[in-house]
Amino acid sequence: MALTSRPSCEAADAADPLAHALERFLVDGARIYMDGNSLGPPPAAALDAVTKVVRDQWRGGLISSWNRAGWLDQPFLLGDQVGELIGAAPGQVAICDSTSVNLFKLLAATLAHGRAEGRRAIVTTDDNFPTDLYVAGAAAELAGGTVLLSGAAGVDSGTAALTLSHVDYRTGRMLDMAAITAASHGAGAMVVWDLSHSAGAVPLALDEWGVDLAVGCTYKFLNCGPGAPAFLYVARRWQPVLANFVRGWFGHADPFAFSPAFTPAPGIARFMSGTPGIIGLAPVAAAMEAWSGVSMADVRAKSVAIAELLIERIDALGLEVASPRAAAERGPQVSVRSAEGYGLSRALGEAGVVVDFRPPDIVRFGITPLYLRFVDAWDAMDGLASVIAAGAHRDARWAERARVP
Repeated sequence: MALTSRPSCEAADAADPLAHALERFLVDGARIYMDGNSLGPPPAAALDAVTKVVRDQWRGGLISSWNRAGWLDQPFLLGDQVGELIGAAPGQVAICDSTSVNLFKLLAATLAHGRAEGRRAIVTTDDNFPTDLYVAGAAAELAGGTVLLSGAAGVDSGTAALTLSHVDYRTGRMLDMAAITAASHGAGAMVVWDLSHSAGAVPLALDEWGVDLAVGCTYKFLNCGPGAPAFLYVARRWQPVLANFVRGWFGHADPFAFSPAFTPAPGIARFMSGTPGIIGLAPVAAAMEAWSGVSMADVRAKSVAIAELLIERIDALGLEVASPRAAAERGPQVSVRSAEGYGLSRALGEAGVVVDFRPPDIVRFGITPLYLRFVDAWDAMDGLASVIAAGAHRDARWAERARVP
């Protein structure tokens, strides 16, 4: 169906197999929310989930809830549910810590493993997400290794791990995970993927593609809340081989034996560190309920259709599209490049269209098919046209930038 008018968007919404998912989220109907690639809205069940943990399990059960409420198992049960969304069989995903901490764990593990073969380099790109660069540098510094910014083409016999973001946070460019992973394996190197901008947004098949290791946040497309615990994926074949160098008692084979010697837990549990944040896991459980019965193929099809609508209308406004034109190379966003990008993002926000800005000149329109309708995308472009026509993006107020752009 060609999305060339608002009535055509209304018809697409009426036929949308994901239309029922909107009621699973708390989205303010007065705003068009296109910033779910930065922070997803709360699932409708989130408040009840947190209340249950605090009132019934923490207050009511106190310490007995570690056993009675199954707190010990939450990182792995919820991890398996995230695994379903990223193409990972059970027992390979854990919900724990932050994306940065998890990335450090996995990069440190690859450096230690590669040392016997003289592999001391982490290969990445200079435009990778800055935190990933910081973490790679710290891991290499501690291990006496190096960080090379040569990209996938630079992987060789000295590479312990290649680490890349599957979807670029600025432009939405999406890499061919299967092909890059296979090529790196051909050079004997492991690959650590950052899925923060693709988990819950594009179909993934980590097991099928032979992925070694991956990390990702849960507060963007997975909608688990600000600062929600992240996830890590360790392919089953690597679990008995790799070591966790952020060792804590929850990664021990018997945490409550309180042994002074560390014995790693079997399986994915060895990559746990400290005590799981049980209250923070409650919205994760609510978010996973919101994904129940959702087809990632439907998510992707809707995302591509909305992106094409946005690109056509952005072109008509004479703005520069910074995202790849080919759907196969583009993740779940359409970015605009403009020297007046900050003002555009702020003026759109005042007009009821929530987007975000990334320096120096990128405005991001996030595409989140579970709660973004086709008419929302159409109306957002009407809002963009109105802002430009009125010159609202050139208001003197936008000379001073907020701490969070």
